[in-house]
Amino acid sequence: MIKSKGYAAKDNNSPLEYWEFERRELGSNDVLIDILYSGICHSDIHQVHDEWGGTQYPIVPGHEIVGRISAVGSAVTKFKKGDLAGIGCMVASCGECDNCKSDQQQFCSEKKTVWTYNSTDVMHDHSCTYGGYSNNIVADANFVLHVPESLDIKKVAPLLCAGITTYSPLKRWNISKGHKVGVLGLGGLGHMAVKIAVAMGAEVTMISHSPRKKADAALLGAHKFLNTHESSELKEFSTYFDFIIDTVSAPHDYNLYLGLLKTKGVYICVGIPAAPMEINGRSIMGGNKILTASSIGGIQETQDMLDFCAKHNILPETELIDIDYVNEAYQRVLDSDVKYRFVIDMASLDK
Repeated sequence: MIKSKGYAAKDNNSPLEYWEFERRELGSNDVLIDILYSGICHSDIHQVHDEWGGTQYPIVPGHEIVGRISAVGSAVTKFKKGDLAGIGCMVASCGECDNCKSDQQQFCSEKKTVWTYNSTDVMHDHSCTYGGYSNNIVADANFVLHVPESLDIKKVAPLLCAGITTYSPLKRWNISKGHKVGVLGLGGLGHMAVKIAVAMGAEVTMISHSPRKKADAALLGAHKFLNTHESSELKEFSTYFDFIIDTVSAPHDYNLYLGLLKTKGVYICVGIPAAPMEINGRSIMGGNKILTASSIGGIQETQDMLDFCAKHNILPETELIDIDYVNEAYQRVLDSDVKYRFVIDMASLDK
């Protein structure tokens, strides 16, 4: 077994604290990555607190991982020792079903998607997976990403979740020059949606109830700003957008925002509140509008996203922290007190 160390929660009421553990041995098609940086995603907090149910303790969170490969299995040809590499939300799947073969490993038809943490590794030794708040990780080489060296590696990690979550639907709907895109919510996902949609050539409007976010939206590249507390602005943008990317995970009025779409406009949810969505059928039927949602992307699409971000020099706005600050960082995420993602410097494990 490979000795590892990181930060874990022992139960749903415990803070994250130092923990030593073991990972599975390196297989022939595996790589071992020494983790340099790990992003904090809001879903980490949900799972640490068992808010979605099914958390296996102790839990080592983290599915936004960037590091250097320190060893490769005998059958690995795509990577070599020293390569800069990334791991996102999953580390294995069956590889044989239609979804896996069409780069939709996150929807493995055999229910064998192995998530980066808090998941049973059904493709290897059936152990519990532990995530990126640690010094190393072992993963199937087919689920490891090449990270372009041109990107600032201190900022790359959130691309492995926030980046692909917003890139995937933008790419799927072929958003480009001439499209008018509204981005609802300026947070970890929202700020990436703005940057990526702008790079794709769209006219981008930040939609928010907070006028203080107008300046920040402009700095991120948004062309326009819609303050939803101003009735005159809501009227101005009525039936205006081709697409709306909804990144909000708190309860909100979907019907209000559906009214901002053009005929045949598309409303894409990437942030899903815990409570059921309340949709008036007329909000969709009036104008033949499309209401859809999007999860993360597959491995090849995630690689495409990294290459796209390297080409356009797109990186998230981040705050770099030491690992012993992680519990305070969690509270600040809950308080919406970060612009816009935390990244943990994993070298701080040895301080």
